[in-house]
Amino acid sequence: MELIPAIDLMNGKCVRLFKGDFNKRKYFTKEPYEQAKFWEREGAKYIHIVDLDAAKTGSPTNDKSIKEIAETVNIPIQVGGGIRTQHRIEQLFSYGIDKVIMGTSAIENKELIKDLSNKFPGRIIIGIDAKDGKISTRGWLEQSNILATDLVREFSSFKIASFIVTDINTDGTLEGTNEEFIKSILEITKIPVIASGGVGSISDLLSLVKFENSGLFGVIVGKALYENKFNISEANNVLSSNRLTDFDLNNNYYA
Repeated sequence: MELIPAIDLMNGKCVRLFKGDFNKRKYFTKEPYEQAKFWEREGAKYIHIVDLDAAKTGSPTNDKSIKEIAETVNIPIQVGGGIRTQHRIEQLFSYGIDKVIMGTSAIENKELIKDLSNKFPGRIIIGIDAKDGKISTRGWLEQSNILATDLVREFSSFKIASFIVTDINTDGTLEGTNEEFIKSILEITKIPVIASGGVGSISDLLSLVKFENSGLFGVIVGKALYENKFNISEANNVLSSNRLTDFDLNNNYYA
């Protein structure tokens, strides 16, 4: 199980939201590319980026920061936020991005996702953002009645890289993860899963190690790292010593 540090972008800066609320945000001082390089030096193997402005409006406004990060680090990068067309995907790939995350478009245009996953096998990640088990879209501003588990079942037949599952009620709280939600996703798919939301301590990370053999590939962490609850090297050491067995991803994720 890998720790994947998160960079959420708003107005070209690193920011963290509380439970996805755009009005409850906290900016951090480092430039995004500096933050990414710092985490790479600490031992991060991947970087997770979300363009919050694009997630809200559909229009990318943080490409300068995304390009700078891609030019600065030598580890794989996954990017999400407002990605709804093949043109946008190809644009991000041209920057050196390894994988793209599609969320809103996965709800609104499933045939597009199927087509894109065939054109870019293993490079499309489906973002499953849920509140009380139901999907939220448009930067978490719109709530649907679609169950996250139903969407995971449907997309598990596509040639996608992984699912990122976020429990909005825990995101940015540092109060622990929603293990039941994560477990419910792992039980219905053989696609690798990345969990997100609520990690506030190394203990929270360790509580998820038991899911590693069920397909939990990684955990996205943001606020806890920014606020120095722990650092990446500490977490990697603890996770390595507590790893149960290696999970065979069949080269479906970053190979």
